[in-house]
Amino acid sequence: MPVTLVIHGGAGNIHPGMMTGSQEQQYREGLTAALDKGYAVLRDGGAATDAVIAAITELENNVLFNAGRGSVFTKKGLHEMDAALMDGATLNAGAIAGVRNIKNPIMLAREVVLHSGHVFLSGKGAGEFALSRGIEFAPDDYFFNKDPYDQWVDIRDSDFYQLDHKEDNMKGPIPNTDHKFGTVGAVAFDAKGNLAGGTSTGGMTNKRFGRIGDSPVVGAGTYANNKTCAISCTGHGEYFLRAVVAYDVSCLMEYKGLSLQEACNTVIKDKLVKLGGEGGLIAVDGQGNHDFCFNSAGMYRAMRNDGGREEVAFYGA
Repeated sequence: MPVTLVIHGGAGNIHPGMMTGSQEQQYREGLTAALDKGYAVLRDGGAATDAVIAAITELENNVLFNAGRGSVFTKKGLHEMDAALMDGATLNAGAIAGVRNIKNPIMLAREVVLHSGHVFLSGKGAGEFALSRGIEFAPDDYFFNKDPYDQWVDIRDSDFYQLDHKEDNMKGPIPNTDHKFGTVGAVAFDAKGNLAGGTSTGGMTNKRFGRIGDSPVVGAGTYANNKTCAISCTGHGEYFLRAVVAYDVSCLMEYKGLSLQEACNTVIKDKLVKLGGEGGLIAVDGQGNHDFCFNSAGMYRAMRNDGGREEVAFYGA
């Protein structure tokens, strides 16, 4: 059974011609760096959860992606981040939502798994827990990046909100600006046959009212179960929440006997489309098989296994 790591950096209106060669290279290098970090854990016999954390931490530290340091701005010009981690061997999970100034939200999600006695913490309470666990904080300046700031400035005085990854998905007209493509995630299958999945995001530009998407919600944006698969989703979170996408894939495998690819296609390319939802997911099953599945123009994605296979891609197949 090949150890496997799969990662994503967001799905959406990603098409040839939208990036220069230099920009493509930056994204390629960013995804490859995350692969290197996560796969090193698996190569050395480490746990799937640790590989997922290592890969996502690298992506959170990269300003290209809407997670951690690269998070987009809320209506109030702040950064509110969400993340989740799930262990397929135990079904233990940890999630945090609406946290501020946490350098690596995925690290806090792991602390929730190990030390909180709970599954899901939010807002100031999650921040207090982070302090108690010695999680690293960073000042507002650390999270300031010009591209997402300019994107927010264009719509901050309106009631519009904008997905970080889709140029025309707004509540109302959209200014002609450059856009980031964000939410990050990783799924892994380790040498002991265990699965894990994790997701981290900065949410929507100009979001209000403490909005939370699917990323930190177990079963919607993140799920892992050794019986079936590990999933990390990216897209328009409201639809992924309503469709309970990650768990739905697992259920189709467990109760209907579908393969990983069949289950992913059923949920992403049929059920989600009928709801009007756009986005995608990455997945790996208990045999090390993987899938990139999306109904959008593209998805920043990459994988590596010990069978010698590696792939880094942006655009539709």
